[in-house]
Amino acid sequence: MIRKAVIPVAGIGSRMLPLTRALPKEMLPVGDRPVIEHTVRELVECGITDITIVVSGRKALVQQHFAPDEDLEGQLRATGKEQLAHAISRVSSLANISYVYQQGPYGNGTPILNAARYWHNEAFLVLWADDVFVSETPRAQQLIEAYQATKAPVIALTPIEPQSAPDYGVPVLEKQTGEGRFLISGLVEKPAVHEAPSSFGAIGGYVLTPGVVDEIRGAVETWSRHSEGEIYLTDALHRHAAKSPVYGQVMNGTWLDTGSMLSYFKAQLTYMTSHPTYGDEVRDLALRLCASES
Repeated sequence: MIRKAVIPVAGIGSRMLPLTRALPKEMLPVGDRPVIEHTVRELVECGITDITIVVSGRKALVQQHFAPDEDLEGQLRATGKEQLAHAISRVSSLANISYVYQQGPYGNGTPILNAARYWHNEAFLVLWADDVFVSETPRAQQLIEAYQATKAPVIALTPIEPQSAPDYGVPVLEKQTGEGRFLISGLVEKPAVHEAPSSFGAIGGYVLTPGVVDEIRGAVETWSRHSEGEIYLTDALHRHAAKSPVYGQVMNGTWLDTGSMLSYFKAQLTYMTSHPTYGDEVRDLALRLCASES
């Protein structure tokens, strides 16, 4: 059973500057909570108990958000705001969250190696904290179920338009092995439109195994001798898929990317129109605004 997960958050969020100059992109709100809290709650809902967040020196606010704050809770309770005090307490007790500072070469493979070195040989989840996934069955649960069926690394996939291929890692599909599940033989990172090997893109959710970690470790060892290039998870998965099974699982649900300014605005509107408390009013406002422009 998968109980561990990694959330890499060491990046600087350059596509969201100047908004992320002081505020980490993972702390940008979507609805009534920051993006990274959506990520943590998704993992906890799927039975994950141990979460390692890989940070840099600029991400103190991430740690502060999940830290206990007895003073604030006490002030809220003293003024009769028991519900808010409980909400604050709940955030700090969601899971066993630990922090590791990213060390090593640039690239999104390095934080995974930083976290995995503290664990025994076991599979674990990786989710980025720059998106929100809305679905009846959480994305993490869909990934876990795919892993349980295959006992191999699994990549979250979504259908993409051909013109969007340069924005994604695109899998090379070998055959379909189940509902929405494909055996893949490789990944092409950000291919040209006419060179995309399939009509699916990887969307930042993975179950990784020790074999993939070994691929990342080998890449870092090579880098240490030559100090060239960056270390990417896509490259490690591509190499692993050439010699061992790797699967892609098409996700059921709505993927809300928050990694660029426009996608963040879209994510906010999409999430808030379906919010259980505020959704009706937000939809009414959107309809009125649209009507006033026509």
